[in-house]
Amino acid sequence: MTNKSNPANSKRKAKNKNFLPIHIEKIMQSLPHRYPLLLVDKVVEMEPKKSITAIKNITFNEPQFAGHFPNHPIMPGVLIIEAMAQAGALMITCAEDAEDYSNKLVYFMSVDSAKFRKPVIPGDCLELKIKVVQNRGAVWKFEGEAVVDGQKVAEAHFAAMVVDKDKKIT
Repeated sequence: MTNKSNPANSKRKAKNKNFLPIHIEKIMQSLPHRYPLLLVDKVVEMEPKKSITAIKNITFNEPQFAGHFPNHPIMPGVLIIEAMAQAGALMITCAEDAEDYSNKLVYFMSVDSAKFRKPVIPGDCLELKIKVVQNRGAVWKFEGEAVVDGQKVAEAHFAAMVVDKDKKIT
């Protein structure tokens, strides 16, 4: 149990809040994704290597809505999961005290127990809440949930691996 009155804890949280929110410029430095697959707009909370809350604003002009579904646009579930994975990668790569990840990539490895509870539509503000479940070396396991207006719309467990950019995958 964390002692909230511990001055070391308050300093750590205050120090971490100095770099929040993280806006799109820093996100683009930390992730290799670009439009239309960059699915995080802003980071609003982070406890490095423990949890992150990021925002994805859903807009009608995104390309997936032309076909999913015409006259009834719904954010595809796989893109919600990808947004969660990108938020998890940001927790690893752009924390204030993170090591240098400029020559690294974070690869999505697996997804388990994905559930979609309510459609996400243009105009929604998708809040991505990710927590670290386990970290062993380069492999990270997360649990995530996506929330709109305080209501959980999706959840999943997923894993990722940090790799060298120059390393060939065989």
